Amino acid sequence: MLCPFCRRCETKVIDSRSSEQFVIRRRRECLDSGCGRRFTTYEKIEESPMRVIKKDGSRVPFDRERIRVGLEKACYKRPISDETIERIIKEVEADIYRSFEREVPSRYIGERVFKSLRAIDQVAFVRFASVYREFKDVKDFVEELEPMLRDSKRS
Repeated sequence: MLCPFCRRCETKVIDSRSSEQFVIRRRRECLDSGCGRRFTTYEKIEESPMRVIKKDGSRVPFDRERIRVGLEKACYKRPISDETIERIIKEVEADIYRSFEREVPSRYIGERVFKSLRAIDQVAFVRFASVYREFKDVKDFVEELEPMLRDSKRS
């Protein structure tokens, strides 16, 4: 680190503290005997925002609120709490940041929400599936429901 006063490159850290989320405040001292001045630096993690690769190949910034809107529409008038919706969003978001570095296909996000919703509420799941999978007619609904109906008969 260069001293901002004498431009020599020998400095030492006197004190480090977290000041904000992912920001570190450091007090430094110049080691040049003629200078010896103190100064403060701030270090921040350089974030590269996650981008979503849409079906048409375009790329848009990741927005967790888009997941929330989709879930709220699917869960409308269903016995699913806001806490459950928030938990799904957090799980999906954590999975995305754990599994991808800079870009995530929209299909991956949809499938991840799809699986979470399937385990929570079958009606909300079918609502989400109808939009996500772009059902064209009743036959598409039946094809999606058949595995669920088979599973419920086994139980």
